Amino acid sequence: MDTRTLGELLDTLGEPALRLLTAPSGLTAPVTEVLLYDAHAPFPDRAPGALLLAVGVRADAAGALVDEAAAARMAGLVVRGEGGPPSGQGPADGHRQGPSSGHRPADGQGPSSGHGQGPSSGHGQVPASGQVLADAVARARDRGLALLTVDEDAAWHHVHLLLAGAVGARPAPAGGAALGDLFSLAGAVATAVGGATVIEDPRQRILAHSTIPGQPVDEPRRQGILGRQVPGSPENTEQYRVLFASPGPVRLPALSAGELPRLAIAVRAGGETLGSLWVVDDGTLAPDAEEALAQGASTAALLLLRARAAQELSRHLTGDLLRRLLDGTAEPAATAERLGLAPGTPVRVAAFALEGAAAAPDGEQAALRLLDLVRLQCEARYGRHACVLVEGVVYALLPVADGRAGERQRRLAEDIVRRAGQALRVPVRAGLGDVVPEVAEVRGSREDADLVLRVLGPGETVAALEEVRARAVLLRLGELLGERRELAAGAWRGIVAYDAGHGTDYARTLVCWLDAGCDMARAARLLAVHPNTCRYRLRQARTQLGIDLDDPDERLVLWLQLRTLAGLRGTGA
Repeated sequence: MDTRTLGELLDTLGEPALRLLTAPSGLTAPVTEVLLYDAHAPFPDRAPGALLLAVGVRADAAGALVDEAAAARMAGLVVRGEGGPPSGQGPADGHRQGPSSGHRPADGQGPSSGHGQGPSSGHGQVPASGQVLADAVARARDRGLALLTVDEDAAWHHVHLLLAGAVGARPAPAGGAALGDLFSLAGAVATAVGGATVIEDPRQRILAHSTIPGQPVDEPRRQGILGRQVPGSPENTEQYRVLFASPGPVRLPALSAGELPRLAIAVRAGGETLGSLWVVDDGTLAPDAEEALAQGASTAALLLLRARAAQELSRHLTGDLLRRLLDGTAEPAATAERLGLAPGTPVRVAAFALEGAAAAPDGEQAALRLLDLVRLQCEARYGRHACVLVEGVVYALLPVADGRAGERQRRLAEDIVRRAGQALRVPVRAGLGDVVPEVAEVRGSREDADLVLRVLGPGETVAALEEVRARAVLLRLGELLGERRELAAGAWRGIVAYDAGHGTDYARTLVCWLDAGCDMARAARLLAVHPNTCRYRLRQARTQLGIDLDDPDERLVLWLQLRTLAGLRGTGA
């Protein structure tokens, strides 16, 4: 197993998960393990290279623990508290990978390894008001100990999971290493028990199977392995119910002619069912088959937990990469490679949001569940996939392989919206940004998707930008007009003020007439009045307000301002 360095951990996890305050031994210092601090347990005498997570210790009270960690030859100490850059200052390097990574400690003394000595780097500057924190930083620097912080809201178990996974192994793109271990375990169990073995997840998907020569198998096992899924049937469902209700191995009869009985056991950890092991029983299993199977289930639990941690770490990493792509701080070429995208692959961003979720008491939890649902559906179609939750909106990066990808991606969005709405019992909406030719332009597609979410009307759940472009352009024009004094001025203000002061309806009449293409009969229908009433109002508006409706430029500007700034609409009113 390769040893990870402190710099690699920062590149892997980065802000906001982890912030560096000082690294007096340099970012090439090896990190060998991740330990959890327990105030009620003896402190280790020696733990060279360990990174200690100081549970229950704040950054401004870490002084004594700094001394103990340094004495034990630890690589660093992670505490909770404010440790980020001052307001308005942040990392300028976009977390670039490799030896040019810009992680500069807060104390301003960069390591001699050459990691990011430039003045533009801004990882973890010490707040000017935090004198006690500054003292802890100076103390750690004097003792050669790296000092890092995590966010106030970070859960220690989540931080430990990410760091331990990053230190323990470099996660494979599709969990290949974990799957290889499961196949090895299936072979070992089959040898010990004496029958062909499969390992399944809780959804009856086959994760691994044995290939020991000479062990008999039946047709259901063959079909399950070929399809990577156990065929469903009422009889199968009943056997799984019996299996998961049993605390140990159970012997299950054959379900049909030509099928062999099974010896099976549920795989559990901490009361949670992680999957199951199944052995084909042809009557020649080993005498201690049940004991051997129970031992195999114990090992399978560890492997499945490790696979879950690796998958969680991989999802975190791809999510963080996408987050940085969306805000424009990632290096596009390297990020595309790490996301498994070939150079020049066209992509688009899909945005999913819960309608009215912000006001709900469990809105944050609902958004996290939406993230899981979007990721699950995208991974089912694209394999390893980048999804991230940003300010209540779930973003997914969708590769565009051919000319029909847009149609398929719209169906995918519709499917996600339907499934998520049913599961969360909250309406979900989706916006698809324009396709961009490469990941370097992803930020623009994200802005497109956000804009679509803003202009979706009542009853609309999914749309691509090209479907609502007119509304999107008007929205942007309205924002532009409202920002500039000279663009927001004009006759429209006088018309709206006159209506408010005299009880007239000139503004809406003008909008309906202009929306109707200056057709008096259509305008009257929109207003639900007689055409003569419409003519009278327009004539009065000309006379009393001095509007020149014969000038096409005047009509265009008046229509834009009334539509975008006054918010009036004739068509469909």
